Amino acid sequence: MLQEITIWHILIGIVIIVFLFLIEFNFPLRTRKYSFTLRLITNGFLSLLVLITVYFLVQPVQQSTLNFIEGNNFGLLYLIDLPPLAEGIIGFLLMDLAFYYWHLLNHKIPFLWRFHNVHHLDPDMDMTTAFRFHFGEIGFSSIFRIVQISFIGISPFVFIIYEFFFTANTVFHHSNIKLPIKFERILNRIIVTPRMHGIHHSQYKNETDSNYSTVFSWWDVVHRTIRLNVPQNKIVIGVPAYSNKEDNKLLKLITHPFKKQKDYWSKNNISFRNRENEQPKNKLHLIE
Repeated sequence: MLQEITIWHILIGIVIIVFLFLIEFNFPLRTRKYSFTLRLITNGFLSLLVLITVYFLVQPVQQSTLNFIEGNNFGLLYLIDLPPLAEGIIGFLLMDLAFYYWHLLNHKIPFLWRFHNVHHLDPDMDMTTAFRFHFGEIGFSSIFRIVQISFIGISPFVFIIYEFFFTANTVFHHSNIKLPIKFERILNRIIVTPRMHGIHHSQYKNETDSNYSTVFSWWDVVHRTIRLNVPQNKIVIGVPAYSNKEDNKLLKLITHPFKKQKDYWSKNNISFRNRENEQPKNKLHLIE
């Protein structure tokens, strides 16, 4: 049954990706700065390395952990006697909360940031950015998966359901889709949207240090890391110190984490650490 669900998830996922691609191509939120074709090639190769890492490392780790907790009744949810629906909902929420913390750690721990930074170095942001990660970061995430799945005690069925929504919304909020602002404000009360996540990819550090959520946007509200009050036409995607074209060449991106790092938030002696004075005061109001 789980294999059938996985196949359907893949097929539905392909349909969603094609649908979102057509929308973002015709209704872009931000104007592209670089050649889409060159970025597609670069991001495609990085994504291929990610898929190989997932197939040979992350998936076996996930499956082994799921088998262990199911066979040994291990994890938080096995300690609480709940109806299946309530257990599924709580498990789904805890999975998403755990990813909030993992994302936060990738920004706050310098070693992890070296790898996660490859994702942020993309000078434009669209659906291809959703799959553009350094394979090293994905490899480290297998350790996080063991802790996440074991602590929560998630069932294989709920795990697969969450993985589908996790991937779908990751693609969606990285997309370059210009939604009607009133509609996006309503949607953003529940899930992470393109304007919200675009702020997270800003060249200003205090904006990058916000909006860590993946599916549900309220984790940032709870942890006071929400920031919505940045005009989209003021956002420049990327990392200042690595904003030259040569910084996004494939080989440089692969070797990036292993090299001496620049001062990420400075370029031409200009600091990109804070843009607070230029922003409207209400951090909880999404604007165009």
